[in-house]
Amino acid sequence: MLTLHRAALVLPDPADPTAPSHSDGAVLVRDGLVEAVGPYAELAAAQPTARVRDWGDALLTPGLRHPEGHRLLERAYHPDPREELGDAPVPDGLVGEADKARCGASARRGLQRMLGFGVTAVAGPFERASVRTAVTRSGLVALRGAGALPGAGSLPGAGSLPEAVWSLDPLVGLPFAEAVHGRLAVGGRADFALFGPGADGGRPDGGPSAGGCRAVVLGGRLVFRRR
Repeated sequence: MLTLHRAALVLPDPADPTAPSHSDGAVLVRDGLVEAVGPYAELAAAQPTARVRDWGDALLTPGLRHPEGHRLLERAYHPDPREELGDAPVPDGLVGEADKARCGASARRGLQRMLGFGVTAVAGPFERASVRTAVTRSGLVALRGAGALPGAGSLPGAGSLPEAVWSLDPLVGLPFAEAVHGRLAVGGRADFALFGPGADGGRPDGGPSAGGCRAVVLGGRLVFRRR
C-alpha cells in the first residue's frame, strides 16, 4: 500500500544544514520504505491513488535516538499506571531486580512512553534478555554502544546524574540536529516522527519543542499517535 504523509514542513536530514527542506511537503511510503520525499503537490499528482495522512501544521523529521537507552530500560523502573506512581522513570528502580517478567514489563512501558517523545532508536547495550526482547518487539532500532551522554558513564549514583540521563525525552540532553537518527532517504526504512509547533514556536536550535511529538511511524507503520 502507498501512503503519503503530508506535513507543513518536511526536514529529511536535519543534521545537514545544506540539505533541502520542503514546505507543504510529504513522504511517500511503500511497504515500509521511503519511496519519495518532496513537495506534497508533486507527489500527490504522481501517485493519485495513494492514501493520504495529512498532519496539518506538523514538522516531519527522522525520529530521534535516545542515547541513554541502557540506563532507562535496564536500570530505571517505569511504573505501571495501576501503581499510581506517575509515568516518569524511577532512577535505578531496577538495580538488583531479578524478576525477568517485571523487568520486561517495565521496559515495554518505557519504550511505549519514549514513542511519545519521537524516539525511534535507543542506544544499548541491553544485557537483560527480557529487555532485549522488549526492544526487538517494539520495532525501535537498537544502537549498540552508540551515544551515551559525555561523562555520564563515570558518574556514580542516581542522585548525582544529570536530568537528561533519566528523561525519556532525548531533547532534554541533546540539540535537535544531534538527536535525530539517520535521514529520510529513498529506499531507506520509513522511520520518522511528527512534531507540533508548540506554544513557544519551537526550540532556539530550530527543532521541535520538547514533548511535542504528535505521531511516530516505524517501518511505515503508525505506532504512536497522540490523542
